[in-house]
Amino acid sequence: MKKLLYILLLVVPFSVYSAGAEVELEDADIDLSDVQSLERGAKNYVTYCLGCHSAQYIRYKRIAIDLGLDEDKVLNDIAPLGAGIYDQMHSAMNPKDASKWFGTTPPDLSLIARVRGADWLYTYLKSFYTDPSRPYGVNNRVFEDVGMPNVLWQLQGEQTASIKKIDGKPVITKLIPKDNGKMSEKEFDRFVNDLVNFLVYIGEPVQLERKSMGKYVLFYILLFTIVAYLLKREYWKDIH
Repeated sequence: MKKLLYILLLVVPFSVYSAGAEVELEDADIDLSDVQSLERGAKNYVTYCLGCHSAQYIRYKRIAIDLGLDEDKVLNDIAPLGAGIYDQMHSAMNPKDASKWFGTTPPDLSLIARVRGADWLYTYLKSFYTDPSRPYGVNNRVFEDVGMPNVLWQLQGEQTASIKKIDGKPVITKLIPKDNGKMSEKEFDRFVNDLVNFLVYIGEPVQLERKSMGKYVLFYILLFTIVAYLLKREYWKDIH
């Protein structure tokens, strides 16, 4: 019972906050059958996230199996230099250094999509804006006073917040592009969507197998229903 209460205390605050009552979340186009998207998302994660955030509940070997990729391709195109195919996705950052630089150790993101939700993550990654009052010069419309720097600013470009007072309280009405990034808006949207797609996948890798098996299970149930119905008619034909 105590363990259950502890889990609830951890999960509920995240769930409540992730609802984002004051911010309309954008829809993430999650498609776990899109292997190319998952492969791009894995590359995006290793390049821009793994430096700080580990994903210790997934191994490169599992990615190769689930996505139908050659192991050498995973090691050469996705995994960081020196990683082995059986390695977990560990961050290279020393926890002590992380605590010193950020004030806390960046969390593992293996289950972040299950806690926050795909739409929350998609909107969050697109909602950084310049804020000189913050330690890293940025804030986030979805996660106010975020302690994370905007690692994607070169791709997206910088944004500024348009703020209006509503009932005496400052409210961000929209984000305005300040300068152009390396990617167009459409390209950046796809980049973020691929990354979130990958985060949803690593939150429950077995769902790929479960969904692929689902059609066979449904076919079996349908076949069994037909056989049962015909058997029922045969047994009861003389009575009716």
